[in-house]
Amino acid sequence: MARRRGWGGLPPVDDAEATRRIVATAVDLIGQSGTAIGIADVAESLGVTRQTVYRYFPSSEAVMTAAAIASVDDFLDRLAGWVVGLTDPVDAMTEGVVFTLTDVRRTPHLGILLSASYSGVRPEGLTSEAAQAFGMTMIRRFDVDWERHGYDDASLRELVEFVLRTMQSFFISPGDPQRDEAGLRRYLRRWMGAAIAAQSAVPKGVSGRSD
Repeated sequence: MARRRGWGGLPPVDDAEATRRIVATAVDLIGQSGTAIGIADVAESLGVTRQTVYRYFPSSEAVMTAAAIASVDDFLDRLAGWVVGLTDPVDAMTEGVVFTLTDVRRTPHLGILLSASYSGVRPEGLTSEAAQAFGMTMIRRFDVDWERHGYDDASLRELVEFVLRTMQSFFISPGDPQRDEAGLRRYLRRWMGAAIAAQSAVPKGVSGRSD
């Protein structure tokens, strides 16, 4: 009988359904609270034990990352619309970062994926495989011919890491006073833009890694 009370009285038919329902519950909880949630929160909402949730996710961070990834499609569509037609990498990346830093304030799921400003998310989470994969998905939607500007797959991944680290600094310390959108755009275009444009002068096949 206890099993029937869990999962709203309708236990999942398989592990795939259980995982989907856990993620969907986490998405709802994060949307309601606007902040990080834990295994206990998800378990309570589903009416199951924490051990049940741990069968599918090893940690609260894993649940939040899965929920964030499941919730960012709308963001990616909005971002693509914002940068459409921008073919210069500096223009596209500047606008992409400005849009992301602005939009993340109203998209808590995205913030959990990209920043350490939410309780329970480790700072290194920003450069995790999930965050970098998300970053690659972002820039692949840009109307930029990356290869023409000297970028191969390896250098694109380094660019994503660089931009994620830049955004992390703004998440952690936005400034006092905080720059408005125009000021942020000028700052990024001047300093981040110079680094992005420098890739065109790097010989093909050369990356910044020494390993």
